[in-house]
Amino acid sequence: MGFYLLALVVSDIPTFIKQQNSPYYKALGASGGTSAMVFASIVLMPLSDICLFGLLCLPGFLLGGFFLIYSYVKGKQGQDNINHDAHLYGAIFGIVCILFLSPGSAIMFLEQLKSYRPF
Repeated sequence: MGFYLLALVVSDIPTFIKQQNSPYYKALGASGGTSAMVFASIVLMPLSDICLFGLLCLPGFLLGGFFLIYSYVKGKQGQDNINHDAHLYGAIFGIVCILFLSPGSAIMFLEQLKSYRPF
């Protein structure tokens, strides 16, 4: 629970700094913490499938990569009312934190990716 709460705070700091002079900006949610949890699990189990709506299932490292790119692009556009920056920074926090707590997981991650066969 400490990891999740810390991820919530850390993932919202960039948005707070970016929007601190915008009195009408409002944000509420826990998606940064959720993103951190998901990406920490992707580092530990990169080949495990993550399914979107039970229809499209991809290995975590692929879907995670797409999600990072999407969050970055949408965060730069800033055209909707979704805090994409919290998703991105939450994901980065999850990756960095799990690598800090378990440095050997980086080697295990790479070993698992080497064994990946799409078909």
